[in-house]
Amino acid sequence: CRVQQWDSEEPVPRAELLAGVAGKRGLLCLLSDRIDREVLDAAGPGLKVISTMSVGFDHLALEEIKKRGIRVGYTPDVLTDATAELSVALLLAACRRLPEAVEQVKNGGWTTWKPLWMCGYGLSGSTVGIIGLGRIGQAVAHRLKPFGVKKFLYTGNRPKPESAAEFEAEFVSLTRLAEESDFVVVTCALTPATQGMCNKDFFSRMKKTSVFVNTSRGDVVNQEDLYDALAHGQIAAAGLDVTTPEPLPTDHPLLSLKNCVILPHVGSATYATRSTMAVLAANNLLAGLRGEPMPHELLL
Repeated sequence: CRVQQWDSEEPVPRAELLAGVAGKRGLLCLLSDRIDREVLDAAGPGLKVISTMSVGFDHLALEEIKKRGIRVGYTPDVLTDATAELSVALLLAACRRLPEAVEQVKNGGWTTWKPLWMCGYGLSGSTVGIIGLGRIGQAVAHRLKPFGVKKFLYTGNRPKPESAAEFEAEFVSLTRLAEESDFVVVTCALTPATQGMCNKDFFSRMKKTSVFVNTSRGDVVNQEDLYDALAHGQIAAAGLDVTTPEPLPTDHPLLSLKNCVILPHVGSATYATRSTMAVLAANNLLAGLRGEPMPHELLL
């Protein structure tokens, strides 16, 4: 293959992408690259394969891609464990106020032992609600179970009794999940149905002592409503690995809150995982160019 590469850690500028894709048969992209009609038109009819180094594909104009008969490869499974680990770490950081505690040590706020100082919420005996019991949702539940979680609830398109059996998880409505969960973990895909799903109504139904964690996509959450819920004590805390936009502006209101832990979309950021993702994305692209079955093809 002759490869034309954008050789930088920063996303390829739009003009460079449009110029670079012209006449190409294959495209390997990242989730930071918006592949829409304009890009497909710039590529021309010769584009046969798009391979994205991501498990999410909301940056791809799938209907337009399908219309043109272009095959799509993606990288599920390989980042499941890393993202699940990060989800648990973020949940613990938010519920036990770890960034706040570290800051207290650094700024001299740690003076003596006090009975209720820096108290948070524990997982033992709790109810955990998972929005989207897919690969990552199941992996999160698998890791949380040994913490002594009393009950798992989940919601999604449909019940998944086989997936839920290990955790004796109960399929419930989104409303009931919000009302009964001590911890809510969002691991669903971004679709028209899930966009803005966690909004004012959702947060108003949650317990004042509950903790909200999102490691899926930022657009699943209405961030203004989340800010209000956190600022007014409607919920106890939140942990986000994804935001809208990304990166989040440094003056964003959510960053002013002590009870909101925000990470820079590092769910899959282990050396081993990113290396495996890159190899899989390359193999998907090569298989597509050869007209062979891809290791992981998104069936449109």
